[in-house]
Amino acid sequence: MLTFDESDHIAMLRDSVRRFIDREMPRELARKWDRENHFPEGVYRGIVQLGLTGLTVAEEYGGSGRDITAMIMAIEELAARSMAVAGAYIQSACYAGLNITDVGSEAQKRELLPRVAAEGLIFAYAFSEPDVGADVASVRSTALRRDGTVVVNGQKRWCSGAKIAHYIYTLVRSGPVTERHNNLSLILIPTDAPGLSFQPQETLGLRGGGTYDVAFDHVIVSADNIVGGEEGWNTGWKKLVGPGLDIEKIEVAAMALGISRAAVEDAWTYSQDRKQFGKPICANQSIRHMLAEVKTKWEACRLMTYSAAKVVEQQKTADVETAMAKLFVCDTARDIVLTCQQIMGAYGYVAGFDMERYVRDILVMPILGGSSAIQKNNIANRLGLPR
Repeated sequence: MLTFDESDHIAMLRDSVRRFIDREMPRELARKWDRENHFPEGVYRGIVQLGLTGLTVAEEYGGSGRDITAMIMAIEELAARSMAVAGAYIQSACYAGLNITDVGSEAQKRELLPRVAAEGLIFAYAFSEPDVGADVASVRSTALRRDGTVVVNGQKRWCSGAKIAHYIYTLVRSGPVTERHNNLSLILIPTDAPGLSFQPQETLGLRGGGTYDVAFDHVIVSADNIVGGEEGWNTGWKKLVGPGLDIEKIEVAAMALGISRAAVEDAWTYSQDRKQFGKPICANQSIRHMLAEVKTKWEACRLMTYSAAKVVEQQKTADVETAMAKLFVCDTARDIVLTCQQIMGAYGYVAGFDMERYVRDILVMPILGGSSAIQKNNIANRLGLPR
């Protein structure tokens, strides 16, 4: 078996997370959260107390120190059981912790990072709009300065977890339309700010935190909420496409890794328990080959995910490695889960088994965080392939 050396502290933390999941996140509850589109806040508080949200926060701000590999491990483990919890964890440790660490002002770090570590402070992203997807530099939502405040107007789409978040991490056009890439700012908008309204979107999977359209109708916040402080005005593009974007790609890969692992484990067990014609179905060569293939593909996904995480952790340029990991792992994990569903036959299609939830959750992974087509473009461009 191929291995990726896991340090003792990661192995110990993984064991702690698994014991927490077994105790506080049993399968029947995970099914209930998905069925009711419910965010289990009490369970989320448990992972905060376990110290998981502090994995992206420096010790000077109350965390345990930035540990990208440990964070990816936590995402994998939580996603293997419930995206309702894994999604909220990412919104705290990654969206809030990593972004404020990398591009926040010192005042924002002092105010917000201790809350990430101790309280699990949650951010929701607001980048996409009804007519803006991958081309985020063309956002139409606007921000204007006025007497020490910022006034925001516009419409955002696909804001995952917006109703459970404390702040919306909002990309806006703050300068002339003609100044593309030099006219964008990131604004922290409290979710209880007057002028905000939320419209839920019904989705096939990723249920728990919800996905929303968010409207900004003359929303006024302090200029202190400009991410990066005064220096952040009209420099949002640089803050958006920095290291945080690389990490987001492997966050999604880690989710796909966890979901597909759960699918493989369930199919592996089912194939031994299910008997037809007097023997377990795993005795049939066709099933054995399918299981061998998904095991092999999953190991490749695991190696690629943690290898990319290690490059990021070493603070090296990782745009190619993370794009490759996001592309390969998400596309392959989707294929893994669909194969596992085939192994389980009709039982992989009904609500009494978790497989149908894995299918619903995995289908969006090649789309989240930059689609597979975008990743292919990025890889070719970064490697200098002539146009």
